[in-house]
Amino acid sequence: MKWDDILATRASRMKASEIRELLKLLDQPDIISFAGGIPDPALFPKAEFAAAFSDVLSGDQATAALQYSVSEGYRPLREWIAGQMADIGVPCDAENILITSGSQQALDYLGKLMISPKDTVLCGWPTYLGALGAFNAYEPTYDRLDPMSNRSAEDYRIAAQAAGGRVKFAYLSVDFANPTGETIARAAREAVIDLADALDIAIVEDAAYQTLRYDGEAVPPILALEIARKGSIEACRTLYCGSFSKSLAPGLRVGWVCAGKEVISKLVLMKQAADLHSSTANQIVTHRVARDIFAPHVTKLRQVYGARRDHLLAALAREMPEGVTWTKPEGGMFVWLTLPKGMDGAELLAKSLATERVAFVPGRAFYADGSNGNTLRLSFSCADEAAIDEGMKRLGRLIRG
Repeated sequence: MKWDDILATRASRMKASEIRELLKLLDQPDIISFAGGIPDPALFPKAEFAAAFSDVLSGDQATAALQYSVSEGYRPLREWIAGQMADIGVPCDAENILITSGSQQALDYLGKLMISPKDTVLCGWPTYLGALGAFNAYEPTYDRLDPMSNRSAEDYRIAAQAAGGRVKFAYLSVDFANPTGETIARAAREAVIDLADALDIAIVEDAAYQTLRYDGEAVPPILALEIARKGSIEACRTLYCGSFSKSLAPGLRVGWVCAGKEVISKLVLMKQAADLHSSTANQIVTHRVARDIFAPHVTKLRQVYGARRDHLLAALAREMPEGVTWTKPEGGMFVWLTLPKGMDGAELLAKSLATERVAFVPGRAFYADGSNGNTLRLSFSCADEAAIDEGMKRLGRLIRG
């Protein structure tokens, strides 16, 4: 059978993730990898999860944990998340929270909810590859979001009309963004709210790395800034996407959306139609572990990852040739390198795998238009000091040619 003959047009825009393909390299022991962008499994709170699973499945909650549940998610977990949101300036309650199977599912639902073919999504240049993958299935056009530029709302509107649709939302990875590691400044966040108000569009705030700050002053979430202006989450257009994948464990696939109840109710209908609800057992266990150890565990992550970031930045300063620049993130898991003009990250990776055996993610995949090939992403989350030292020595040698 020729499957291509019966596939929907949107299937043509669904591509294999370069990052997922690169993760296969982790099985090759002689490769030093800075490609994955995954949490260090040595830091997972394994004992706490083991105890929680054992307690839940051997106690009074066993039946509830294994049974169908409500699409909104496990209420005690939603209440705990609401408390965490209040601590960062977002007063809300459990009815403002929808549990999703990781924040990646939230991005898919938001694309499905808002994007019609030829509509425009505003995003960074570069932006999170997983967001492009989630949105691409709904056949949007992308336009570059630069909140501190002089570009007017009317200009965005005209460009979207010329593409055959309208602007639907602005997507931003706000803190220690994947892939650049950069944080959007408060003034830029305020400008995004101004732009969204002028265009009457939504804001999708991806806060997957929000807890992983190692230094500098925390910046209020866009949703917090909007609530401060408008008085209530119910008056806001921002949808905040959070996750336990970076703070506790990604394999449980527990994330959330925090927004006004009107749009949460629409997302609940999508959840019902897609997978009914996220794993009940995983939600109950995540709630127990988060309730008991979240703050001290995140403190530990900050100490370990912060030291690795510092070591990588020092190694880059020592090993990179002239003409290479890089970001200096205040948190997260990534450093973004810009290579000299004329170099290509994908070509450099192919050469590296054949010679120096150091892996990274070529930057072109993070651009909606496939531009800026002279960039690459390094992740320091799983690299110890010896791997960083040797890896950057090899990468510097590779770039020098």
